[in-house]
Amino acid sequence: MATPKDKAANRRNNNERGTTLDDVSKAIIEELQQDGRRPYSAIGKAVGLSDAAVRQRVLRLLDGGVMQIVAVTNPLEVGFPRQAMIGVTAEGNLEPVADALAEMDEIDYVVITAGGFDLLAEVVCESDEHLLEVLSNRIRAIPGVLSTESFVYLRLRKQTYAWGVR
Repeated sequence: MATPKDKAANRRNNNERGTTLDDVSKAIIEELQQDGRRPYSAIGKAVGLSDAAVRQRVLRLLDGGVMQIVAVTNPLEVGFPRQAMIGVTAEGNLEPVADALAEMDEIDYVVITAGGFDLLAEVVCESDEHLLEVLSNRIRAIPGVLSTESFVYLRLRKQTYAWGVR
């Protein structure tokens, strides 16, 4: 039986292979990007499918790792006033470092990059002290991490997840 971690890895691998979406699936995604709570009946009317057909497509998109439906919060309003992007310079294989970062509850975004940093990780914390603890005692303690640079967020001006589909 596959564990949640195995399922996530499979979804990640499916995405890396490039899932091909038809125009109807793309239209469903765009409808949900506008309003993730939109009823299947309303989506069905917009894309020309029945409620049941939309439900099946949405489930396939979710199971295939093509999309997620989540509530996006304002961290300031839910008790996390300190956010930062952490640039990480590492040595050796970057995958284990990325996996260790991804396991941390405070980190909501991890990418392996090309450029000035090997990885970028977005961290959401309860305070400056919490950020310091995560950075000093946990991120810098990961084997392979050589250095970090913190970019502390002062004010959020835009956060959107409605970039559409191609």
